[in-house]
Amino acid sequence: MTPRPPWNPYVAGFALGLVLTTAFVVTGHGLGASGALSRVTTAAIDAVAPMHVNTNPYLAPMAGGDTDPFDSWVVWTVVGAILGGLASGWAGGRLKIETFRGPRITAQQRWMLALFGGAIMGFGARLARGCTSGQALSGGAMLSVGSWAFMLSVFIGGYALAYFVRKAWN
Repeated sequence: MTPRPPWNPYVAGFALGLVLTTAFVVTGHGLGASGALSRVTTAAIDAVAPMHVNTNPYLAPMAGGDTDPFDSWVVWTVVGAILGGLASGWAGGRLKIETFRGPRITAQQRWMLALFGGAIMGFGARLARGCTSGQALSGGAMLSVGSWAFMLSVFIGGYALAYFVRKAWN
């Protein structure tokens, strides 16, 4: 199957706005992902150390006692995003395993760089009490000053770091 060209970014942005609006209407919440990871991690901890989860003030609301960590809108939103991404990749003829990288970096270096960047973003998401989806998209749509400050900081940080990372792509 020949891959289809990617969507026009303006059409994709409008579609994302429709998805965000639908999420608010259907679930009463916006989009987000880091909360789902917290719940899945809490479920794993609860499987091996339930007393720790029950007595931990941060973890107990997610899985303490009879609480099911998977009974949350954010978990199913992320499951839907994963399945939707797979369906989109399949429909567009782009579903394959590959590592995007520049000519000056090996696949292993690219993966290490991605894992390091992901760890920094994960730490930032917990520090900011939300990921880029939750903070920038949902919080930004609600005109939250903290979310706009977060979004601007992400862009400024990304542009500042791009100078040092771009030689891996060129």
